[in-house]
Amino acid sequence: MEEKPAPPSSPSVSPPASASPPPVDDPPGTLACAALAEAIADSSLMTPGIVDGIAGASATADAPVADAAERLAVAYASALAAAGKETEPDAVAAVGAAASDMANVCSDSGLQTVG
Repeated sequence: MEEKPAPPSSPSVSPPASASPPPVDDPPGTLACAALAEAIADSSLMTPGIVDGIAGASATADAPVADAAERLAVAYASALAAAGKETEPDAVAAVGAAASDMANVCSDSGLQTVG
């Protein structure tokens, strides 16, 4: 009997690495408030991307937290527009005030506000 050559081995195919599921925002607003608390603790509110991250995390938050995050985002945008102008210090202070307001909203909602 003649031996047949073994079929070429196929390369092993591993399943694609799946991205980890997004963190669960339970209760709603937890992610935004935790991001705010971290930004306050790190004094990084004026760091590019930080306020955008907080605002993005508020997408699943309840109305008070989402509204406070929107006010923070608006204050941050105003501060960016005021860069290099006489109004810059007041605009940056408004970001701090909006962050403080949001921290109060988070606290009133029973969500994490300290890092």
